[in-house]
Parts: sequence; structure tokens; C-alpha cells
Amino acid sequence: MIKITLAIALSLLLVNFACYRVENTDQFPVGDGLTSKTETHVTSVDGAQSLPSTSESVETPVSVTQIPLPPLVTSTSAPVDFISVSSHDDSMTTVEAVRELEPSVVQISTDSVAISLYNQIVPQTGVGSGIILDKAGNILTNNHVIEGADYVTVTLSDGRSYPANLVGSDSITDLAVIKIAAAKLTPAKFGKSSNLEVGEDVIAVGHALGLKGGPTVSKGVVSALDRTIQTDAQKAMVDLIQTDASINPGNSGGPLANSRGEVIGINTAIINDSNGIGFAINIDDANVVVDQILRSGYVMRGFLGITPFNVTDSIRKQLNLPVADGVIIAGVVKGFPADESGLLTEDVIVMLNKAAIENSGDLSKFLLNNPPGSSVEVSFYRNGELRKVELVLADKPN
Repeated sequence: MIKITLAIALSLLLVNFACYRVENTDQFPVGDGLTSKTETHVTSVDGAQSLPSTSESVETPVSVTQIPLPPLVTSTSAPVDFISVSSHDDSMTTVEAVRELEPSVVQISTDSVAISLYNQIVPQTGVGSGIILDKAGNILTNNHVIEGADYVTVTLSDGRSYPANLVGSDSITDLAVIKIAAAKLTPAKFGKSSNLEVGEDVIAVGHALGLKGGPTVSKGVVSALDRTIQTDAQKAMVDLIQTDASINPGNSGGPLANSRGEVIGINTAIINDSNGIGFAINIDDANVVVDQILRSGYVMRGFLGITPFNVTDSIRKQLNLPVADGVIIAGVVKGFPADESGLLTEDVIVMLNKAAIENSGDLSKFLLNNPPGSSVEVSFYRNGELRKVELVLADKPN
């Protein structure tokens, strides 16, 4: 009997010890281990993966036959008034913030036609999200949501649906503006992403997976700021907001909002096989693109006349570069500034007007903020030697 009693006592002691160990696992901090300005390589941008074999997909750009798009609309709308509130003292509850934001979030459905391997016409559909910019019917979304679409339909929060026309798009920043003819629209309120702090609460709203019954809401925090993700060897997206708010296919083009229901980002990317890592284009950068699209239907950038390629470890070793970052010139367009100033293939650009150029995303942002006619000092490496040259940016040809 004594042996049995001792065995029971020992078992209870072990159980209590195990429970203590489980209950206290939250004492060990867990983090993503990333720091600001960390570059992350992604295998796909949300909605930019290969087409599924079925005839329905969520926000997936497709290759289409030459079927005319709806006519391009050149908007005469005044620049959008991005209203912001700088104080953090007027935060709402999540329910209040969603109630404030939801009428401004729309579902975007796309229809297009692809040609199969057997030369058969295959209808394709996609779903994404968008944000109402103004009462004139301009709507902001991701370029990859509507890219390649033959027809675009917008469904409002109250269930009304309207055909949409393209106002303008920009593949480099993955932004686009479409327009509908509708009354009683509720424009979103916009904050300033420059006021964001790591750890601040955010809300992602969008039509995740194209599910019926209205948008999906998820809550998280700003995990990091100023992130860079490499979408391919020639393209990087910079100054992104990283969040752990759930972002799924169908969320693309929808808002990332602060606790006051103000849009501070455009949900755009997820990393495959990752747990809780999503990215949004910061609204301050988006404003620059939106204003240009609303004024002229396209984004004007200064043009160097090069084919950029991001420096990798193998390229750095091959060219014996003393720097780990930069943009290598993979090709020079004859008759344009780079060619006329003497820049050559395999030159590596590291600074423009003394601003560091670490990747093609930095280059794109510089050219966005420096229009044709701007004078630029280019710092570059050739044969391991740092050199400089002056040039004047040109207008990018169509």
C-alpha cells in the first residue's frame, strides 16, 4: 500500500511539474529576427502565382488574347484630399474602426480569356479588393488585380455592382486606379504612414478568397517598417509595411488601416509558406502615384535608359565589387542618357545624387521623384573603381 501511495504522489508531482512548464512557455520571447531595411526574397506576389487549372482564380493576372479593353478614362478629378489625423488619442475600438472603413471597401471581379496549350479559349475570373478614393467613383487597387483583365466589375458594400474602366496603372509600384459611374459613394479616410510606429495596431480589410457575405477583417500590428522584398531579379518593392494581420489572396488592393479607421497602406504581398507575414504599400508613396494617375492617366518617371539588375552575391564576386548592394546595368538603350553619358553594361550604380541605390526598388523610387529634365550625378563602379558621371534624365518612351 505504501508503494502504491508513493507512486501516486510521484505521478502527481510529475504532472504538476509538466503543467508548470507548459503554462510558462510564454516567458520566452519570440520574434521574427528581422531588422529594418532587411531585404526578403519572395517567390510570388499575392495573386501573381501561376494560373490554376480551373477556370476560376482569386486576383490572378493572366495572359490574354488581344481583346479590346474598356476605353481608357482620363480623369479630370482634382487630386484626392488624403485627410489625416496626427493624434493617437482618438483611437476607436476595432468594431468602430471597421464600421468607419467598410463602406469604402469594394470587391473587384475580373473576367478575361486565356488560350490553353491546346489552343482552346479558356475563360478566367479573378477577385480582389479596392478602396473608394472620392465621390467621383475613382477606386484604388493593385495593378496585379486588374492586369490583363478584359472586363472589370466593382461591387459596393451595399451590394450594388458597376462596370469599371481603367484610369491608369503602374506596374512598378503595383498600383492602379479604376473608375465607376455610381452615386452615394463613401470615400475612405487616409492617414499618414510616416506617423506609423512598430507595434501599432492595424486592421486589414478585403475580400479574402472571394468569399461571399462581405469583406473579411483581420487585426494585427505593424511588425516592421521600411521593408524591401525582391519580387524578381529586376524588380524590388521598397519601404513596405510589414504586418502580422492576416493577408490572403483576395485581400490585394484592400486597405491596411490604423485604429482610427484611416487607410495607411494598400495590402499587396504575402510570402509563400510563411506564418503571418504580409506586406502593404505605404500610403505616402501611393499618394504620389495616385495623384499622377488622376492627372494624366499614367505615372511620369525620369528615364536613364538602362536595364537594371539587382546585385547578388555571385555577381559581386564575379565583378569583384567592394559593395554588396547596388544596381548592375544589364543593358543600355542607345540614344538615351546612360548611353550618351558613357555608362556601360556591367557598370554598377550605387548612388544617384548621393542617395544610396541598393536595389531596383530604390532606383524606381528615385526616378519617380525626379521627373524628365532633372540633372543627376551617377556614382558607379567599373572594374572595381568608383566613378561619377553627370546626366539629364529623359522621358520614358511608350
